Amino acid sequence: MKYDLIVIGSGPGGYVAAIRASQLGKKVAVVEKAEIGGICLNWGCIPTKALLKSAQVFNYLKHADDYGIKLGAEAKPDLEAIVKRSRGVAEGMSKGVQFLFKKNKIDLISGFGKLKTGKKVEVTDSEGKATIFDADHVILATGTRSRELPNMKIDGKKIIGYRQAMVLPEMPKSMVVVGSGAIGSEFAYFYNSMGVDVTLVEFMPNILPIEDEEVSKQLERSFKKAKMKVMTSSTVENVDTSGTICKVTIKTKKGEEIVEADIVLSAVGVSTNLEGLGLEEVGVKTDKGKVLVDEYYRTNIEGVYAIGDIVHGPALAHVASHEGITCVEAIAGHHPEPVDYKNVPSCTYTNPEVASVGLTEKQAIEAGYEIKVGKFPFSASGKASASGNKDGFVKVIFDAKYGEWLGCHMIGDNVTEMIAEAVVARKLETTGHEIIKAMHPHPTMSEAIMEAAADAYGEVIHL
Repeated sequence: MKYDLIVIGSGPGGYVAAIRASQLGKKVAVVEKAEIGGICLNWGCIPTKALLKSAQVFNYLKHADDYGIKLGAEAKPDLEAIVKRSRGVAEGMSKGVQFLFKKNKIDLISGFGKLKTGKKVEVTDSEGKATIFDADHVILATGTRSRELPNMKIDGKKIIGYRQAMVLPEMPKSMVVVGSGAIGSEFAYFYNSMGVDVTLVEFMPNILPIEDEEVSKQLERSFKKAKMKVMTSSTVENVDTSGTICKVTIKTKKGEEIVEADIVLSAVGVSTNLEGLGLEEVGVKTDKGKVLVDEYYRTNIEGVYAIGDIVHGPALAHVASHEGITCVEAIAGHHPEPVDYKNVPSCTYTNPEVASVGLTEKQAIEAGYEIKVGKFPFSASGKASASGNKDGFVKVIFDAKYGEWLGCHMIGDNVTEMIAEAVVARKLETTGHEIIKAMHPHPTMSEAIMEAAADAYGEVIHL
């Protein structure tokens, strides 16, 4: 069978690319070896947010007295029920993508896809039967998996990755989480909220190391306030799993320390899924585990493209989706604007939440900008006070000369829902003064953005 486009991988890069291509009149097929929707819908973004929502509800119940609510019996988490709800949410989203495939007349081909010369794709099904499909264009969107360290091999029981962390059969008493990026920090928060004794270990000087340093320090304070042990500038040297519990040897600035835990969660990054795709046979160029592409995601081989986590750039679902749309619009002969990697929002769904876009204060200074920095704490926010969580702040960075909005960094309740204002404003080249003069509703968390901008220019009212 001949297609205009075959997409290998049905994650947020692959399925979005397929749907957009169908909208543009292309005959499209998607090859998927596992669940529809990829890691994000099934084992990443969506089910983890369901788990984190359960943690948030549990935290509310634990602090019901603070809101004038009297509860009877003590609230207790039911991990089996929490996991069941999370899996149900993921299953529902996956079915939603299947519906969109049918709606857009996209063929789903189950099996493992491999490139062949001459714009062909070989798909091997679960029974080992191989079928060849022809296409004018092939997009690779195969994503990533948990990265394993040599001294911390994932066995799925005592040393686990994010997939096992989402479906543990019972609540451990203690856990060491290695790596404090978004995945590590979110799971550390979830299990800490459930009553697990959590130790978070980070190699860099700050947790969430890619975020603005003030934000990272605030999250560390919030974690410690929740009785989580946070170890920065530390490395896991060895994990002894020979006994009933794990003995984790951690090297710190003060020397080695052994931490005992029921489970060790490895959250030290991801590895790209490039094995077996036929890249070498076809001649597709790669570099350091990533496929090399141009601004429209064309590889060096005509008719072969790559998007998402397997190309250089932030490994985020919304980035993959934008890359997929840009890629297929270029294939269709449109002239899409290339993805602006300087305006990519980042979100971490801990408590408090973290969201950011653009340059950190340190990056702006290193880039040679003369800057104006404004900061508004949620302790001065009426909405945050009424909501019962005043931890966090909004921090904005402007170019002093032209007023360009260089960066925005937030930590607090619901800030992941607020960051889009900064993304859109930066896209429209909005200045600090325009943000100050744009009326924000009161009382809201979002008015802290306006107040932070006003602080940068010495006009803040509520500080």
